[in-house]
This record gives sequence, C-alpha cells and structure tokens, in this order.
Amino acid sequence: MFKLEKQVTKNNNPIDVFLAQPRGFCAGVDRAISIVEEALRINGPPVYVRHEIVHNKRVINMLEHKGAIFVEKLEDIPDGAVTIFSAHGISSKIENAAIARSLPIIDATCPLVSKVHAEGKKHSENGCEVILIGHKGHPEVEGTMGRISGTVYLVSNVNDAKNIVVENPNKLAYVTQTTLSVDDTRDIILELERRFPKINGPNVKDICYATQNRQSAVRELGQQVDLLIVLGASNSSNSNRLKEIGMELGVPSYLIDEANQMEPSWLNGVSKIGITAGASAPEELVEELIENLRAICEINLKTFGDIIEDVIFKLPKELTELSSQTQEIL
Repeated sequence: MFKLEKQVTKNNNPIDVFLAQPRGFCAGVDRAISIVEEALRINGPPVYVRHEIVHNKRVINMLEHKGAIFVEKLEDIPDGAVTIFSAHGISSKIENAAIARSLPIIDATCPLVSKVHAEGKKHSENGCEVILIGHKGHPEVEGTMGRISGTVYLVSNVNDAKNIVVENPNKLAYVTQTTLSVDDTRDIILELERRFPKINGPNVKDICYATQNRQSAVRELGQQVDLLIVLGASNSSNSNRLKEIGMELGVPSYLIDEANQMEPSWLNGVSKIGITAGASAPEELVEELIENLRAICEINLKTFGDIIEDVIFKLPKELTELSSQTQEIL
C-alpha cells in the first residue's frame, strides 16, 4: 500500500486517463449477482452458492455480508438449504447430486454458457466427438466437459490442436469457452480446420459479446496509451486476457484487484493511461482508482470507445416464480 501524495511522479503535465468503453460487468455477471440478492430477499439468509458466483473479491465480500455462503463442495451445503450454481456452470454430475438431495436449486449459469452446453450435447447426441477449446482447470471448462456425455477433448493452444488424436475425424465438432474471444481462438480453430476439414463449429455470433467487446476496446486503446491498468481478479480468465493483450502491444500492463494496489512509480514518464475492467469487476473499483490517481497528479479524464451494451438476461424461472408466490402470500 502507499501514501497518496501530490508530485510523487516525474510528470510535470496533466496525465490523460482513458476509460475503455465497454468495461466491467457484463449481462451474465449482472444476472448472477441479482440472482443471489433476490434469493436472499425472498428466502432470507443464508443461501448457499457453489463456487464464487463471479470471480471478484469485492462482489463476494458484498454478498457474504448480505448472507450468502460460498462453498466449493456440494457436501458442505446443509439439507434443505437454498442452493445457487455459479455463473460458470456446473457438470450434470453435480446437478444430479443436488437433485438427489432435494436441494432447492437456483441456476445462475450465464445463458451464453448454457448455450455452449446445449451445443456440445447436441453434437454428442449426433454421434460426434467434441473438442472444447478452453483453459484447463477453469470452472466453466469443467462444467462444460461434465455436461457432454460422449467423448470430449480439451484443447488449450495451437500445439494441442496440432497433436490431438481423435477416433473419427469425419464426426467431429468443437465448442469454445465463452471467456475466449474470436482473436483468442482464431489460430487454434484454423489448425483444427486444417487437420480436420469436416469439423463442425459454432457460428461466430455465438461468441460471448462481452469478451469480444472488451478485448477489442483494449486492442485499440493499447495503441494510444503508455500504461494499461486492468481492474479484475487474478483468477478471472477474461481479466488476465485483457492484461495480456496490453503486454502483447508492448504497453506496460498491470492487473489489480483493488485500486490501492496501484504503485505511483508506474506513472513515472507516463502521459497517457488506459483503464479497463474485467467482466466481473464492479465500476466502483474504477471510480476508486480514478480518485487515487487524482490524489497523485492532475488528470484529464476521457472515454475511449463507443460500443454501448444493452443486453439484459432474464432471471431464472424458478426464482421469478418463487418471488411471485412470496408476493401473493404477503
């Protein structure tokens, strides 16, 4: 941590600070948080959430304060307790185990992740082996692989695509982790299509709009700034990727959980700073970072980018029905 003081940098002139547009919460994250809050409002605390609802400490702490309890294992949820599945999705095995215990389930899986699940299952039911392009160990990847009953291969990079061995190259399909953009998967897909000309893949329209929009904004922003700061969790796949894009462009880039993790020394010799936030990072983190910058030096605040996101995902049926029943009783 550091003490905020004026004149700690070597800059004599105001620093231009560009806020990437879009940044921060996507519709899937907004929906997931709203599900936990609404479940708490209807049922009262506690409600149990398997895995972090989204990958952000500030959000998790806020929901814990309201009465949410986050667990990694289904066995840690008491009988009869309201159970919420995180935005990343879960395997059929975990869902079936919850059903077998008659736990009241509310599924906060992002609708775009659910769409990937449906595509993978459809390919498998049609007799295809499925390749999942994604990061090993990511909860979304684990959930997707656990939703497809047939053979699933995980491919994380071009080298994997070059070396993968499948049983039937003529009956093959692929799906992708939603937090990977078109740019992230392009070379992998090209290699798969080169090796397996008959492979089936999703429509480009199925790529997560939020992932693509945030990465595209950072690619453009990175060409205009001397420093990039990304607000997001270290275990957030999409936040890490935003930092990586900045580094690929040759821009000093940092990923921080909290605004007070910024080091004043980063600003030495800098005249233009770019700020963005991962899809699970709340806007209040951006606001706090701006205030910290203002405490250090004079800044000119500007918005960079003109993409407006107006996507809204509805709350799950089981939650809206429960809310209606509660209102009728009252």
